[in-house]
Amino acid sequence: MTKISVKNIKGETVKDINLDSKIWNIEVNDDALKKMIRLQLDSMRQGTRKTKTRSEVSGGGRKPWKQKGTGRARQGSIRATQWRGGGIAFGVNPRNFTFKINKKERVLALKTALTYKNVEKALVVLDSVKLDTLKTKEIVNILNTLELNGKILFITKEENENLYMATRNLGNVLVLMADEINCYDIVNADVLVAEEEAIKTIEEVLK
Repeated sequence: MTKISVKNIKGETVKDINLDSKIWNIEVNDDALKKMIRLQLDSMRQGTRKTKTRSEVSGGGRKPWKQKGTGRARQGSIRATQWRGGGIAFGVNPRNFTFKINKKERVLALKTALTYKNVEKALVVLDSVKLDTLKTKEIVNILNTLELNGKILFITKEENENLYMATRNLGNVLVLMADEINCYDIVNADVLVAEEEAIKTIEEVLK
């Protein structure tokens, strides 16, 4: 078990809790983490690039000149690949970039990402992140009080509309529920700020 302090939004330590070492302090697997991040990034690619082959470009139905007697190289169409405006040989075509990862690898990758945040002291646990208003000013004051800088990822137990609305104008802050966390967003964040109840939910799911 790994002990960590639970703070309130005023930056005061409320209590200490134990983190499950099988989730927050495992032997990291960089290969699984890299594979999972690549899967997430590849799945966002549209894959709609397209080039035309010589059979798809317009024109070129007539032979440019006769086969023999001109002294020039023989040509069958002005839309062959060597001609300007001709088709593209071995060009790109629409494709699906996604690939499959088995469930154990997915879980291992997520545990690795969480372990890195814990080991790097980039994990902050709050008892609750309940805001009275949805004004950005309020969350900015909280971030200043907690001395949080860089890219910040909030993880909540349930949907928190006030927190979401207050942070959506901040380009460096992202809010996710505990069942929405993923490797890319965790690794991309400089600081992971999680509610105590969200920590419990994550441990129950990944146990």
